[in-house]
Amino acid sequence: MSEENKDLAEVVETTQQPGEFNWDEMGKKGETYKASDRENYEKMYSTTLSTVAEHEIVDGKVVGITPKDVLINIGYKSEGVVPRTEFRYNPDLKIGDIVEVYIDKLEDKNGQLLLSHKKARAIRAWDKVQEVHEKDQVITGLIKCRTKGGLIADVFGIEAFLPGSQIDVKPIRDYDVYVGKNMEFKVVKINHEFKNIVVSHKILLEEELEEQKKAIMSQLEKGQVLEGVVKNITSYGVFIDLGGVDGLIHITDLSWGRINHPEEIVQLDQKIKVVVLDYDEEKKRIALGLKQLTPHPWEQLDPNLKPGDKVKGKVVVLADYGAFIEIAPGVEGLIHVSEMSWSQHLRSAQDFLKVGDEVEAVILTLDRDERKMSLGIKQLKPDPWNEVPTKYAVGTQHTAEVKNFTNYGIFVELEEGVDGLIHISDLSWTKKYKHPSEFCKLGDKIEVKVLEIDPENRRLSLGHKQLEEDPWEVFSTVFDVNQFHDGTIIELNDKGAVVSLAYGIEAFAPMKHLKKEDGSKAQLDEKLPFAILEFSKDEKKILVSHTRTWEKAKEEEKKKEEKSTKKAVKEVNKNVEKTTLGDVSSLSELKNKLEEQEKKGK
Repeated sequence: MSEENKDLAEVVETTQQPGEFNWDEMGKKGETYKASDRENYEKMYSTTLSTVAEHEIVDGKVVGITPKDVLINIGYKSEGVVPRTEFRYNPDLKIGDIVEVYIDKLEDKNGQLLLSHKKARAIRAWDKVQEVHEKDQVITGLIKCRTKGGLIADVFGIEAFLPGSQIDVKPIRDYDVYVGKNMEFKVVKINHEFKNIVVSHKILLEEELEEQKKAIMSQLEKGQVLEGVVKNITSYGVFIDLGGVDGLIHITDLSWGRINHPEEIVQLDQKIKVVVLDYDEEKKRIALGLKQLTPHPWEQLDPNLKPGDKVKGKVVVLADYGAFIEIAPGVEGLIHVSEMSWSQHLRSAQDFLKVGDEVEAVILTLDRDERKMSLGIKQLKPDPWNEVPTKYAVGTQHTAEVKNFTNYGIFVELEEGVDGLIHISDLSWTKKYKHPSEFCKLGDKIEVKVLEIDPENRRLSLGHKQLEEDPWEVFSTVFDVNQFHDGTIIELNDKGAVVSLAYGIEAFAPMKHLKKEDGSKAQLDEKLPFAILEFSKDEKKILVSHTRTWEKAKEEEKKKEEKSTKKAVKEVNKNVEKTTLGDVSSLSELKNKLEEQEKKGK
């Protein structure tokens, strides 16, 4: 019988006895197993599978990678599936790699084993973070997004903060360029309470740069020319990256000329050559220069330039004491404020010039060794004092402008550069001023007369009262001593009073001469008669007294009474000679009374 017929006979035989058929013993192609064989086979199969449970973390082997998923073999009866997005931090993932996974479900409704690499990493993350922090190890993470003040990185499946200051050794202007990229970090801070992790990429760069710095610093020499990149620009200077170590070009070493900000000379990321001016190995500081690569402008200054020559330039700096004029880049001269005008008045440079003005000036001094130059602009005009002796001769009258006050007089200007002083005593013949500001105010135009000229010291002595004749010659005939004149008290103090008399002349009354007849004192603004006690034409002084006016009146009244009494006595004496003896006694009594009155009067 053929093999095919034998198999068919067995099938027929079994179908003929359905009640005795054991389906568990049915194998592939209809073969059956003995109980002992099946037990052995099951033991062998169980040894090939791992014993796993849900919510465990186990190691798995990558056996397949699709655009969406990663197939992981953990030794279970089927492979698990993990979304490929959970491996974004590891773009180099390949088949055969061993990874940790978390068992979500042994079987879902489709009988699929569900795994999570992200959860496994999250559970293990804190332990790993603590471990790498303690061991100061380098880790790799994916930059997920930008946040305020820095970036968020995925480290072991959890989020860590990368501050902006810890991204790079140089300032970062655009954080977005790092999003989606992998970077290496070191954990610098862990806060278990708030579950915060702070990482740094800069610290890795600094460690590398530190070695580079040591190598660069050991090879530095003063005067050495290096190439670097502009790393940062500040108001006081520019930081240059020399390839691992930074140097500073101070703003004064950028250009021989004056600049307001370094941005006028350099730009960020610009490659430039610099010269080493100084360095400190311990402090890792390097002073660099840019202008030193070109000759000093003073060395290129026209050798024929000399004092007296005229130059043109621009005002670059203004101060109260003067202005700095740049006649060439890096070559400046100072115009002192005293060289801006022939006027002697104290003024500020801002009254004549402003920054940016183009001016012409005369070189006054030139020191090439010290690189100093003084200039003047008033020298472009003739010195007005050359014509003063003829233009403002003694005795001539002019109009002047009030420029300044002092306690002793008024400074006036006749023209630009020609000033004069009116002494306070030369303001008025009759009125005495405590301060010149009582006479006029700044800016007033007043008439003056030239009294004296001092060309050597460039001074003019002027007067105002001299425009009129001296009235004191006339006053000497009007205000005789012992004459009475009405006057008004215009000022009162402890020593006495100033009295205004006729013609605007002022006199002084001592305090004891202000007593009135009723015993009271004269008051301010009171109009009273005054007697002239003293008149001095040379000293321009008059002393007066009100008290003398009423005392003199009493004296004259007494004189009249005395004169009347003497006349009565004389009459009595004449009559005595004609009287009888009876009348003698009565006349004698009258005579005695008159004589007693006369004595009392005296």
